[in-house]
Amino acid sequence: MPVSRADLQLTTAHLAYLLDTCGDGFVVCDERQEVVLVNKEAERIFGYAEGELLGRPIQILMPERYRVEHEAGFARRLRDPARMPIRYVEVHGRRKDGSELPMEVRFSYTPLGDAIYFTGSVRDVSEQVAAREEIERLNAALQRERDYLREEVAEARSGDIVGDSPALLRALEQLDAVAATDANVLVQGESGVGKELFARALHDRSARASRALVRVNCASVPKELFESEFFGHVKGAFTGAVRSREGRFQLAHQGTLFLDEVGEIPLDLQGKLLRVLQEGELERIGDDRTRRVDVRLVAATNRDLKAEVEAGRFREDLYYRLSVFPIEVPPLRDRGDDVVALARHFLARACGDLGVPTSPITDREATQLRAYGWPGNIRELANVMERAAIVSRGGPLQLGLAIEAGGAGRASRIVSSQPASGSSAGEPSAAMIEQALERNDQVVARAARELGLTRQSLYRRMRRMGLAVERRSRRL
Repeated sequence: MPVSRADLQLTTAHLAYLLDTCGDGFVVCDERQEVVLVNKEAERIFGYAEGELLGRPIQILMPERYRVEHEAGFARRLRDPARMPIRYVEVHGRRKDGSELPMEVRFSYTPLGDAIYFTGSVRDVSEQVAAREEIERLNAALQRERDYLREEVAEARSGDIVGDSPALLRALEQLDAVAATDANVLVQGESGVGKELFARALHDRSARASRALVRVNCASVPKELFESEFFGHVKGAFTGAVRSREGRFQLAHQGTLFLDEVGEIPLDLQGKLLRVLQEGELERIGDDRTRRVDVRLVAATNRDLKAEVEAGRFREDLYYRLSVFPIEVPPLRDRGDDVVALARHFLARACGDLGVPTSPITDREATQLRAYGWPGNIRELANVMERAAIVSRGGPLQLGLAIEAGGAGRASRIVSSQPASGSSAGEPSAAMIEQALERNDQVVARAARELGLTRQSLYRRMRRMGLAVERRSRRL
């Protein structure tokens, strides 16, 4: 039955009982901001013993970063308490031990005679915030997985590894030998030889094929974002970290992580990468929780990592951890008739995209393809055949114009039908090698890069041609 205010008389004990049985925490302060009343739930939330908060300043319950704004707001409320908005807002509170917690607070006021008291109704929302952040994390992870799947579909257009040359078959034998294991693999080779196709084939032929293949192009990651990219971060870990994020290692859990251009990883991060590979554990930036990861690592580079180790730019222990099983992908110029098979493959794909008939590759054009040195390797060949498809439009193949466009001043090597003295078709001649060495102060590694060769390939050619090999080049 209804009870009038006049009939209802509450003792202090009754009031204390009502406050203590309420689900919310209550903290009441006076105009001097000193706590005059607090219930058990508030003491529990903030970690204080019974009665310990009484007479203390209300500011001890808030992080220091809030206090300047609080002082200004409190002054406004004293001047005109009736205009104070009464609604729950999400803020952070400060416990007795200095830790913070997310909470919802609603402020109200009570005038008693000439005095005004302010009440904060407090709710601990740690569980709700944790659940919300977990939902955000899962949504973000799903979004990134969708992005990776889109990348996988796009990259899959490059197709299977095409060719049956002895050089390619030797590399594929190595691939088959290691694919079924969990050993880390270092895929080496010049730019454009198809190292990513090998990494994809390693994943597809492994027991992890049903899980994700996650790719990181280390050359495109800004130095300051490497750690976040690899290991992830929590919300607020640094400026701009507006939400928590999983790193590539976590996304690749139970799958394969492909680190392309691994030689670009900053030296100061290589130790952290080594630790994750050794221990299978990581911490996200700003997080004190250790997470287990199970990742098979495939790394790729067109650099000579041994030379990078000798030069102090790459950790020796990381190099040996990555290169448990190295695979050398041969350059296109060493793959004989594979160039013609690949040209037909890329031409058919390009003509299909254009919706025009595929132009045949005649013996004359096949000879041109074999004679060119292809310094850009398979990537250059794919671009040349796409241009040929555009120029030819289903008619006779106009390969020469397409190669001239893609050769960037190297077209003279394309149409040559006779090899230079001492070299086979498509190879640099002895004179070209000597000139490259002279321009590069007899440093074989630099000359090899200029000629589009690996250092090992250039050594083999020099020995075959009877050219002297200077020992000083081994330092680079």
